[in-house]
Amino acid sequence: MKSAEIREKFLKFFESKGHQIVASSSLVPHDDPTLLFTNAGMNQFKDVFLGFDKRPYNRATTSQKCVRAGGKHNDLENVGYTARHHTFFEMLGNFSFGDYFKLDAIKYAWELLTEVFKLPKDRLWVTVYAEDDEAYDIWHKVIGLPAERVIRIGDNKGARYASDNFWMMGDTGPCGPCSEIFYDHGEHIPGGLPGSPDEDGDRYIEIWNNVFMQFNRDEAGVMHLLPKPSVDTGMGLERITAVLQHVNSNYDIDLLQTLVKAAARETSDADMDSPSLRVLADHIRACSFLIADGVIPGNEGRGYVLRRIIRRAIRHGYKLGARAAFFHRMVPDLVAEMGAAYPELVSGEKRVTDVLKQEEERFFSTIEHGMAILEGELAAMAGKGVFNGDTAFKLHDTFGFPLDLTADVCRERNVTVDAAAQQGDGNVVIDVYARRDGSYALKGPGAFAANITIPARRYREEPGTDGEGKPTIERIPEPLDANAVEVTLWPKP
Repeated sequence: MKSAEIREKFLKFFESKGHQIVASSSLVPHDDPTLLFTNAGMNQFKDVFLGFDKRPYNRATTSQKCVRAGGKHNDLENVGYTARHHTFFEMLGNFSFGDYFKLDAIKYAWELLTEVFKLPKDRLWVTVYAEDDEAYDIWHKVIGLPAERVIRIGDNKGARYASDNFWMMGDTGPCGPCSEIFYDHGEHIPGGLPGSPDEDGDRYIEIWNNVFMQFNRDEAGVMHLLPKPSVDTGMGLERITAVLQHVNSNYDIDLLQTLVKAAARETSDADMDSPSLRVLADHIRACSFLIADGVIPGNEGRGYVLRRIIRRAIRHGYKLGARAAFFHRMVPDLVAEMGAAYPELVSGEKRVTDVLKQEEERFFSTIEHGMAILEGELAAMAGKGVFNGDTAFKLHDTFGFPLDLTADVCRERNVTVDAAAQQGDGNVVIDVYARRDGSYALKGPGAFAANITIPARRYREEPGTDGEGKPTIERIPEPLDANAVEVTLWPKP
């Protein structure tokens, strides 16, 4: 079953259950300053759940395009290196706005998975919030799932209601327990059950989360029952497609394999398992959909995130041998694959292609010089394992290499970027200035162009001994989290 058919079957199933099929909203959240990009199916219904908006329907189903590449939800650094991280993905969902609740939501999920998609029942496991006896009883007594395959997950994140199985929209507002459905890929794949020490392995994969919004949390943390509890669910199309196509990696599904092959064609790379090809397959979706929704590469906000993704794609193409603009030539392959489901791709194809080509040509004019400096520094390191932080900042300032791009190259060589050398016990802010000759410097004079904020050094405490053998507590600096380094850019003066 192809991904397009799976998407269609999901939507038609819930339509048959009285749900309104609602088109995907834009990747640019309108009237929601809390979000950089749309990152979940419920985003467009947020005001409905909060009671600020009324719709002519009380049941809905969607296939929502999502991007997680900035802000709180940022998967960019992992793309290409794992089986299931993406910058762009599709979230299948069904929603009840004060209509049905736990019983129907669980029965719908089970019927779709086992009768429509025909997944073997003995491969499905579920989790529920430890205190949610209602959901537990539905799974065990109504659905008939053996008790050992219904796993209770409590407050495992250090606070009351802080749990993998308790969802909150924010510090206050609608919230409630959730029930996640997992698929067992088989004992030949490493990994443990949810809640176990090995839960991050690839054997048991979460495919669907059913959120039961039954409380309103006030500012004092008190939970009040909602008069009309609601349901919000999410299932990644890529994940369920991998299960139904009997592959363990999302990048092996038909949709992404089409784009992997397009990337291989444009870079003349024959290694179909190359992480760089997976990066290109992922990034062409994120970039094309963002541009189609009105985002333009730039130096701040959404435009800067888009530029980072494009430049990361170009770097991986460069690694595979590309020395001229190539990325934009993958757009027709994407349109052919997803244009029927997302007509904005069809209508915006020329614009998307033109924007990508222009951005590519701009970066290709400098990437060779930047890569030469980077490769020279790596060659001179002689296995030291830590890349010079000053050089990393120079690459960023002069050649437009984001720090994460340099870190990406270094990671492939088992090298870390020494931004930590710049750290102190307080935040360090490095100002970047533009000189009259067009060059950049970390110190003035010149026009202010950017600042780079490196977070304060963090420590862990470990027992040790002093020079006389007496026990002491040593403060050991923690490695710098590269994702915590913030770069703010201003337009070139």
